[in-house]
This record gives sequence, C-alpha cells and structure tokens, in this order.
Amino acid sequence: MASINEADRQIVNDLEAVSARLEKVRQSIGRVIFGQSDVVELALTAILGGGHALLVGAPGLAKTKLATTLGRVLGLNEKRVQFTPDLMPADILGSEVLEESETGKRQFRFVPGPVFCQLMMADEINRASPRTQSALLQAMQEHHVTIAGVRHDLPRPFHVLATQNPIEQEGTYPLPEAQLDRFLVEIDVAYPSLEAERRMLFSTTGTEEVEAEPVLSTTELMNAQRLTRLIPVGEQVAEAILKIVRAARPGPDADEFVNRNIAWGPSPRASQALMLCARARALLHGRLSPSIDDVSALVEPVFRHRMALNFTARADGHTVSSVIARFRDMLA
Repeated sequence: MASINEADRQIVNDLEAVSARLEKVRQSIGRVIFGQSDVVELALTAILGGGHALLVGAPGLAKTKLATTLGRVLGLNEKRVQFTPDLMPADILGSEVLEESETGKRQFRFVPGPVFCQLMMADEINRASPRTQSALLQAMQEHHVTIAGVRHDLPRPFHVLATQNPIEQEGTYPLPEAQLDRFLVEIDVAYPSLEAERRMLFSTTGTEEVEAEPVLSTTELMNAQRLTRLIPVGEQVAEAILKIVRAARPGPDADEFVNRNIAWGPSPRASQALMLCARARALLHGRLSPSIDDVSALVEPVFRHRMALNFTARADGHTVSSVIARFRDMLA
C-alpha cells in the first residue's frame, strides 16, 4: 500500500510540474497570438489529448500563425500544406519513384510526403477533392500510411491542425462525416477584441516582430500527454458525458425534439473526446481532476462537427449552436 501511495504522490508531483510548464507555454504563445486565448486553450487541449483540431474562421485571424507558433513552442516539427482542387493524395502522403543504380538494377524508393511530420498544418482543407481529403483518414486515426501495400509509420506525436474558411464557398468540397469525426475539436476563430487588435497593430508593424520562445521538447510534450490520460475522472463527470452524448442522438429512445430536428448525432468518439478534453482542460487550469464545468465548456467544440440538423430544424430557425446549448443546459 505504501508503494501505491508513493506512486500516486509522484504522479501528483508530475502533474503539478507539467501544469506549471503549460502555463509558460500559454504565456509564450500569448506574446505572438493576440486576443485568442480561448482558441489557444482549445488547440492545446486537442494536442494534450493526442488529437487533431479543425479551425474555422475568416481569413487573417492568425490560424496559420497559430500552427507555426504551436510547433515552435512545443518543440514539434511542423509542415504546412496548402489544399487546392488539383492537390493529389501523393502530394500529401508521398510516392514511390523508380531509380536505377550504377549496375543497371532498378528498384522503387519511397519518397515521404509532408504528412511525415509531427504537426501538419492543412490549410483550407475543404478546397481539395474528397479523394485527397480521404488520404488523411488513415494517418489521422492510425498514425501510419500505406503506400503500394507497405506500411509507413508517422513520427510521434502526430497532430493535424486544419483550417477552413466559412465565407468562401466557391471551389470547396464538404468534408466527409468520417473525416470530421476524426477531429477531436472544432475551434471557432472569431475576430479579436479592440484592445487585442490595438496591441497587434503596434507589435506587428514595427521594425522587429516578436517571436514565441520554445518551452517544451517533444519528449516533454509526450510525457504531458501520457500524464493527461492518468488524470482521474469522477463517476459523476463520466455519467454527465454519457448522458449528454446519448441525449443528442436520434433514435427510438430519443425525445421528440431530437428526432424532429437532428439528422445524425455524435458518435462514441464524442464521448472519448469529451473525456480526454476534460482531462486536458483541467490540467491547463492547474487542477488534478476535471469537473462538470469542464464538460459543459467543451460540449460545443466537441459536438459542433459531429452532428447535423435536418431541413425541418433549419426551417424552424434552429442552428447547431442553439441545439447544442439546449443539451448543455442538461448539465446545469
């Protein structure tokens, strides 16, 4: 029993140390990204949870800058891919090229694509064709890709930060539900406040631009991700997660409002995402156990891309956000 207590004490000490380091991470990012504290927190939550994030917002809101800054601060090898209609799967995954040796022997050699990194920025992901979008499915879920029947493992950790622009509809393709479900959270990137934009003006238009300082190494980040999964979750919080996820699914056991307005609801991945994100958010806030308030704060970014309204709901003026707010009230 003494050894178990000692092990638990060590985990608590490690969690407290990681929490302090994560506060330095937020401070370093805050010197470059202005007025987007909620966006930064959700992005860090997704990475601590070992998942991927989809950022949705207008152009010029520092979505690409955020990905670059996260890579620098967290010690990750970061690459950016601009998704366009003519982008092919091989442009992301890599391809085999035929080489001939000095003796005349020919053989194929695999040339890795940009997906072989630790933090991939998929810019305007919905501009590529569904075929190209689907090239990321295996990488995002299984952390490896298969080329010509041969498995190639991706670096660890591996995260995708994808962006899509909601105001430019021409030349875009909707993301398939299967791919949307692989994003741990969807992050709504809004315009900054007046004070934040004022700071941005003076910081970014001078002779020198401030850069974020590296805080964590890859090893330290992976240790933080491991510790995140060790954070205990109370039975009350677990029940709240199951209650709200299952309540949002249409079916024989659903209430009339759900069956009338929701075309499809959150999958079991939503339950897993809420559990992981609640743990990560607690750690970011310096707590050793998540609360129902953490679940409530994360319901919308976890649910928004995992459910769809039908025509009846849209005709009645409902939005995904207003419907999610109805479920969030269940936790009050």
